[in-house]
Amino acid sequence: MTLERWRLLLGEAGGACLGGGRLGDEAAGRDAALEWLYGRDEDLRERGVRQAGNGPSNLTTFDWLDDITRLFPKETIERLQRDAVERYEIHDLVTDPDVLARIEPNPALLKAVLHTKHLMNPQVLRLARRLVEQVVRELMNKLATEVRTAFSGAKLRRPGRLRMARNFDMTRTLRANLGHYQPDTRKVVIENPLFFTRTRRHLEQWQVILLVDQSGSMTDSVIHSAVTAACLWGLPCVRTHLVAFSTDVVDLTSDVDDPVELLMKVQLGGGTDIARAAAYGAGLVDRPRRAIVVLISDFYEGGDAHQLVRIVRGLVEQGSKVLGLAALDSQANPDYDRELAQRLADAGASVGAMTPGELATFVAEHVGR
Repeated sequence: MTLERWRLLLGEAGGACLGGGRLGDEAAGRDAALEWLYGRDEDLRERGVRQAGNGPSNLTTFDWLDDITRLFPKETIERLQRDAVERYEIHDLVTDPDVLARIEPNPALLKAVLHTKHLMNPQVLRLARRLVEQVVRELMNKLATEVRTAFSGAKLRRPGRLRMARNFDMTRTLRANLGHYQPDTRKVVIENPLFFTRTRRHLEQWQVILLVDQSGSMTDSVIHSAVTAACLWGLPCVRTHLVAFSTDVVDLTSDVDDPVELLMKVQLGGGTDIARAAAYGAGLVDRPRRAIVVLISDFYEGGDAHQLVRIVRGLVEQGSKVLGLAALDSQANPDYDRELAQRLADAGASVGAMTPGELATFVAEHVGR
């Protein structure tokens, strides 16, 4: 079995792994499916891996999808589909109605739909929307739990009646019982333990303004920004804005409660004018000390970097919280212009990378103060 896997990995170049033997019918099917995808890779061929066979493949995209669904486990299928749409740009995976009608939705295909929806006719677009809806629903279900956790049960700095270990207020308890300190044992006898209360209090409303770079490299962040904004929408203490930008700025706040509709309107790609988006976001602020401006970008500025720094500094000086995120997705792996990011940090912004759940916690901590 191990030798057979090496043969599948290497393609025909690994024939010696089987000592001149042949692959079984099922393994041969796997090999043909792998060859259809990876055999087109010039770099692999130059390294002697997955070298193409002598005859042309008769597989269509639909046949290939049917074969991998039958021959590989779910995790492998998702990887193969992701490589097909992201690495080799096989767009008919998400533009062919026959393929879309039977494909299993996953995040990689959602990204492919967002990049290719302008190529789709109305029939295909309806099928693609089904895929978008299912993936977004799964993301919403996961993130909604994280948002509820972040915004519920905030510890309030007043005595509570519910005596539970997780509510124990160590600092106030020690302060209140210092009179019971015993020098001989060097211990404080706790006669009156104090606890936090997790009862809700009235919270002043905050603005959360999400400014999202919709350049092609930021697709994951665009998806998670839309879902995050939808989860924040409707919270009694948060008023959410969502603005997408390239060289143009598009306010999508009216669609925040419907992330599927929002994503179908996003136009990925184009240039980047972060300063213009920051200026628009600054104009939305109505109570500076109750505003959080979140700039989600790779910070590769195509506009005026000096103006961007001035706008960020102005927001900070008026009391707004400015958060610069180089990534907002489940992995939070940043790829960004560190020089400009440092200039924004020097101007008073908090700069880093977060998952959507971490962003929700950041917002909740400031709203709860």
